[in-house]
Amino acid sequence: MKERIVITGMGTVNPLGLSVSETWNNIINGVSGIGPIYCFDSTSLRVKIACEIKGINPELYMSAKEVRRRDRVEQLAAAGAKQAIQQSGILETEIDPSRISVIISSAVGGINTLQDTFRIIEEQGANRVRAFAIPMLMTNGLTGIVAIGYGFQGPCFSIGSACASGIDAICLAWILLKNKIIDVAVTGATESTVLEVAVAIFDKVGALSRRNEDYSCTPQPYDLNRDGLVIGEGSGVIVMESENHAKKRGAQILAEIAGYAASSDTSHITAPRDDGGGGIMAIKNAIKAASIGTNQIDYIDAHGTGIVLNDVFETKAIKTAIGEIAYNIPVSSTKSMTGYLMGATGALETILCVKSIQDCIIPPTTNYQTADPECDLDYVPNIAREKLVNVVLNNAFGFGGHNAVLVICRY
Repeated sequence: MKERIVITGMGTVNPLGLSVSETWNNIINGVSGIGPIYCFDSTSLRVKIACEIKGINPELYMSAKEVRRRDRVEQLAAAGAKQAIQQSGILETEIDPSRISVIISSAVGGINTLQDTFRIIEEQGANRVRAFAIPMLMTNGLTGIVAIGYGFQGPCFSIGSACASGIDAICLAWILLKNKIIDVAVTGATESTVLEVAVAIFDKVGALSRRNEDYSCTPQPYDLNRDGLVIGEGSGVIVMESENHAKKRGAQILAEIAGYAASSDTSHITAPRDDGGGGIMAIKNAIKAASIGTNQIDYIDAHGTGIVLNDVFETKAIKTAIGEIAYNIPVSSTKSMTGYLMGATGALETILCVKSIQDCIIPPTTNYQTADPECDLDYVPNIAREKLVNVVLNNAFGFGGHNAVLVICRY
């Protein structure tokens, strides 16, 4: 009998909330997390909007001493992990710590520390750099702080696959659990890219919306007039374990991770393949891995960035992989509200998929005004929709041609 892998805990901090419940309430009500940049002076930049987390107190998740020694991206990871671990109840159960894995990923890691370090060198000299700069900027520090903080001794990784990082992290955990290498995984992703260097470089490649004055109607995934994404920050962390392990300890099972697939476009370092080929492969193989039919898919949580090419090619990939039935499946992009959390997006959206299954509500694609003939699916425009949801497809496609697709099912 195949080992079924389930979710028993979830946690997030992001521009729409400091918990799963707050985030979900704002998502289904179409609330936008987008506004003017407050955390640094954006005067010299063309882009002056972002999705920032407001009101977070990192000392709720780690000691004041640790806060001073951790990059913001690590602080956000610790926040999501603490929430997920508490909900799962794994600390209240006798579990061999060597059988608990931590896999938390990021597209760029401690870039805040890197930027600050260069400034210190330029303004004060190299001898003034921070002693903790290395653990603050290294990507594997994300997993290290959680593993060390809770004494989890199993395999510990961080995966860097751009915007597919979150789903890839979850699915490495899925593979380890399937093969009984571990019993429990704390997994997901985190990102903190609302800073000068990140906004400047993503704007340089034409990825960002510049609607600084009229930011209430951007980003616009799948809309004819879309002009790019809005950069964001946050974390999404889940606790996963085998069905048998969860049932044995009396855990509440939230949903099942039924299938996963990944692919590479092998085409261009930033642009997707113009035939949607890599995405098609990932969608088809994820459906096959989950042993479901395309007619069983109730909702697709799309990558939906608001970048012109990306939205067209994702639409093409969905239609080619699923066929005519794709026109009957609701598709939406929550990035229209949360902004683009880079590597953390897929992990946060996994949590939103679980909530969609639990509450039978499909999140809207906000800011949708004008249909694009090349994007002709049902994008759930502007208003959340009530619908029985048993099976969800979660897409994440990243720079470098990385594609990852997750199938999440009602347990």
